Parts: sequence; C-alpha cells; structure tokens
Amino acid sequence: MRRIVRIVLALLSLAVLPTVAPTDAFRAQAEPRTIAPGDPFLLRVKGLDSALHPRASVFGRELRFVSCGKRCQLAVGGADIAVKPGRYRVVVSAGRNKRSTVIDVQPHAFPILRLTLPADKVTLSEENAERVLEEENLLRALWSEQTEMMWEGNFMLPLRNEISTQFGVKRIINGEKQSLHRGIDIRGTEGEEVRASNRGIVVLAKDLFFGGNTLVLDHGAGIYSVYMHLERFLRSRGEEVTRGDIVGYVGSTGRSSGPHLHFGVKVQDVSVNPVAFMKLKL
Repeated sequence: MRRIVRIVLALLSLAVLPTVAPTDAFRAQAEPRTIAPGDPFLLRVKGLDSALHPRASVFGRELRFVSCGKRCQLAVGGADIAVKPGRYRVVVSAGRNKRSTVIDVQPHAFPILRLTLPADKVTLSEENAERVLEEENLLRALWSEQTEMMWEGNFMLPLRNEISTQFGVKRIINGEKQSLHRGIDIRGTEGEEVRASNRGIVVLAKDLFFGGNTLVLDHGAGIYSVYMHLERFLRSRGEEVTRGDIVGYVGSTGRSSGPHLHFGVKVQDVSVNPVAFMKLKL
C-alpha cells in the first residue's frame, strides 16, 4: 500500500513540473540568408521556452526580438549600404544556450546618376545649412527611439506606381558632390493618395528643407517608414494609423523637380531598400 502511495505522489509531482523546451529544439535562421548591401533581413528563433529571451547582434548593431507565435521570436535587421561583401556569422544566445547562423552579403553595383545643377541648388547658404543640420539631428533622435511592436503582418508600398529612382543610386552632382539615394522615388500625380505602409504612430509631420512635407511613422521595435515631398498631410503627430490608411497626398514640396513620393524605411537606424523590405514575411 505504501509503495502505491509513493508512486501516486511521484506521478503528481511530475504533473506540476513546468514544461521546458529541450535545448536541441532551439534553432536560429536568417531570412533571407543571402542579401545585398542595403538589404533588410529577419532572424527567426524557434524552440525557446517563453521564459528565455534571445540576444544577437550583427553589423555592429544589437537586434531586438519580438514574438512571432508559440516558441517563436524574430528580429528585423538591416545591412548598411556600406557593408562589405562577405559571410557574417550571427550568434544567438539565450541563457546558457547558443546557436549560430550566417548571412552572406553579395557584391552589388548600384547605378550612378550624373547631374548638372545651378550652383544655388547645390551649395547651401549658412542659414539653410544650419536648418539642415537641425533637421538631421531631429531625425537622428527619432531613429534612436525603441518602442513596442505595432506593425501587423507584411508591409506594403504606399503608392502603386512605377519607381523612377531605385534605392542606392549614387548621384554625382556637377562632377563633384556625391550623394546616395537611401530610399525609392515613386512616380505620382499631384494630390494622389499616399497610404500607410503598416500600422504605426505618426511621430513627425513637418516641412523639412530637402524632404518638404515629410511624414514619419513609427511601427515599433526600431522600424520607421518615411514619406517625403507630400502636397499636404492628412494625419498629425501622435495619431495612430492602420495599414492602408491615407496619410497624405503626392506633391513636390522641398527639393523636388516634380510630383513624386520619396519613400524610405529605417531599421535600427539603418536605411534599407524599401522594395526588399516589402518582401519580408513578417
């Protein structure tokens, strides 16, 4: 009889023990594994108990993980356009457990665009230079903010028109001055609707020197989308929007030669290719 009681007690004690996923179920995978400079990527971690929080860094930046379902966490990262081609090992740690994966950055030749412009369109006055610096500092402060995840599902392009200038184009102005295009230009007509790429909060709706009427959405976890040269805003700072909501209208404000939308995506303070970002399976 005593033996039966001991067996019952042992079974009851096992029933209340917490279930922990075996460490051999813990795995990490980069998606996609092969990218170009300027491309975004996902780091998906599966098989971890909810009590464990993965950590990883790559390209000199710490990644931020969010939930992607049961025993699944993911982080969105980006390779800066200046990242050198090569194979990069990514180590993911969770408690005493470690797993690794690799990201292959392939060489990529970005187009070169040569422009000839009047001197006053290239050299800024002292007043304008100060304004540009202030605006750069304002945007830099935005990119450093880390808020809770807000996006829902995959992202979408805010305007379904032809892309006139691709990401990464190197512009050489008057044979000297160089700039990199860290977004895409989408053709549009004056007043055409521009839609939110995903759910987020408006953190900037302001007239900037280069970008003109510029709207920035914070999607959480270090992801931002940027909409420039708008004719006017339909949303104001602090408003929450959902994927597909109209946030403004195509215009030609700021340094613009005609109606279009400059659309950019920031991931952990890195400008990434918006077209590649739309392909991520979030």
